[in-house]
Amino acid sequence: MTAFDPALIRPALNANFIGGKAVLGQGRCFDVLRPSDGGLLGELRSADATQLAEAVENAAHAQKASGWGTMEPRGRMRLLRRWADLIEADADYLAPLEAVGSSRTMAEIRAWDLPYTAECIRFFAEFADKHGGEIGATTPDKLGFTLTEPYGVVGAIAPWNLPLVMAAWKLGPALAAGNAVVLKPSELTPFSVVRLAELAIAAGIPAGVFNVVQGGGADIGDALVRHERVGKVSFTGSTRTGQAIMAACAQTGPKPSTLELGGKSPQLVFADADLAKASALVARAITLNAGQVCVAGSRLLVHEKARDEVVDRISAAFNAHTLGTTWDGGTTMGPIISEGQLATIDGMVQRARAAGAEAVIGGGRATAPQAGSYYQPTLLAGVAADSEAVQGEIFGPVLTVQSFADEDEAYALANGTRYGLAAGVHTSDISRALRAVRSLEAGTIWVNRYGRSDDFILPTGGFKQSGVGKDLGRDAYLASCKVKTALIQT
Repeated sequence: MTAFDPALIRPALNANFIGGKAVLGQGRCFDVLRPSDGGLLGELRSADATQLAEAVENAAHAQKASGWGTMEPRGRMRLLRRWADLIEADADYLAPLEAVGSSRTMAEIRAWDLPYTAECIRFFAEFADKHGGEIGATTPDKLGFTLTEPYGVVGAIAPWNLPLVMAAWKLGPALAAGNAVVLKPSELTPFSVVRLAELAIAAGIPAGVFNVVQGGGADIGDALVRHERVGKVSFTGSTRTGQAIMAACAQTGPKPSTLELGGKSPQLVFADADLAKASALVARAITLNAGQVCVAGSRLLVHEKARDEVVDRISAAFNAHTLGTTWDGGTTMGPIISEGQLATIDGMVQRARAAGAEAVIGGGRATAPQAGSYYQPTLLAGVAADSEAVQGEIFGPVLTVQSFADEDEAYALANGTRYGLAAGVHTSDISRALRAVRSLEAGTIWVNRYGRSDDFILPTGGFKQSGVGKDLGRDAYLASCKVKTALIQT
């Protein structure tokens, strides 16, 4: 069943949002395609360097002139909560817009993305009046204390895989702490965050406190990071780009940055696990959003005694997927975001197969009812620990399988990449689960489950080349504040 006619979704050309109004970009022009069928969604006019600078200056001015950073905290909280309510109420407009331009299905957006986006903003809104500083332990004749202040302008760069959700991760803590935000979305998924900016104005958030600039990472993204008025940077994306952003922050500040980067997350399945449940979780963790998730569980590490059963169960789960457009109600796995990304995925798979890996299931481009960018859920066996397929982030529905004989081997395999974003452990032995949590080099460990929840209080972030700093939780809010120390002689 078709939920909407994609041809009717025609975003406006004025896709930059500066000073409270939509603005036509004066920079490069991009054709934004629908991943589901390859059709033209709309033309995107990038901002140019002058408009980028205007957006940052406008944000800096608005943050001070409107009193956003010094507003009575509960007043800021009420405006953010009103914004979240408007986002939730706008589902009939936002959901089709997000679905047609991304790899997220309508069902996923309505059931999870939109409620999550709104609730994320509500969660951080509550921090506005609950953190402010501490009294220090000093000698009796002194009063020492700290207070938190906003940085002023936060430069945020969001990825294409979950456009609304990732924007909320950045907007929620930064705005709640009293900052203004200049957000650059991906040029592949540029339009839905503009609607968020329109709704922010409707909620009463001062014009200029949330600006959107469009463009590529190499020009507009780099200029945003380097602007002297940007006090802090938040980025989600590839490790290579994150490294470049960290270098730019060092050169032009230094200024702090929160970077959630690449992942190659292992899923450890022990023989004592509930194998049916574990297999279903592993399969979902790599096919959710067609594997285009930073924390995708892309490496299956399974005890040798359970290997055959787990591989059979996962293969059956892969085979049960229905690939199709994001607006088709029967779709269980949507498209790859672009032809370029599909080519990258397939190149890594074909090189692995040429080197001796076996495609137990899948292994190539999928044929779907519509023209578009689709890839078969793929399980690769016979991969070496040092192979590209095991070491590199494929960012698609591709799972490698390796077996282990004991815990030590399992942990060595799990920790044997440059990434450390997340990991899954499946076991019925609580002592083993606790040992695994201690032994695995990853920022998030899920035990007998896999994937993010609505527990916004729990921070997320990576070790090693998976990033620095934390999104979500108290950590994300405090990372949006600078700390000032005062010492008064009495």
